[in-house]
Amino acid sequence: MTSIERVKVSQLKILTNKNVERRNVMYAVIKEGGKQYKVEPGESIEIDLKDNVKKGYTLELTDVLMVSKEGKTQIGTPTVENAKVISEVQSHTKGKKLVVMKFRRRKDSRTKRGHRQKYTKIKIKEIIS
Repeated sequence: MTSIERVKVSQLKILTNKNVERRNVMYAVIKEGGKQYKVEPGESIEIDLKDNVKKGYTLELTDVLMVSKEGKTQIGTPTVENAKVISEVQSHTKGKKLVVMKFRRRKDSRTKRGHRQKYTKIKIKEIIS
């Protein structure tokens, strides 16, 4: 036999299961701009454009729908009381260009427009619950 040992498939699943490591990670579900985001400290996300903030500013997001810390979960009704997410603005960016094409058959009528959504990229500093 070679130096490589044979391992059963069930043993491989146990070895590669990353959920065991992630149980104690703190995360929150926030509501911003009509969308919900699952965030963890140190993570960067793109939210809809915030015109009134500049790069380096600190944002406090208070619409926290759920917080999970050390395996314990708090679910708000509709938000968790006294919970907030502290984040820092990294940059303002634009998304990919979308082409909106309207075409009416047999009428020689076409309209082509483009759209680029603007985003604010933020980095999550901490979650307070």
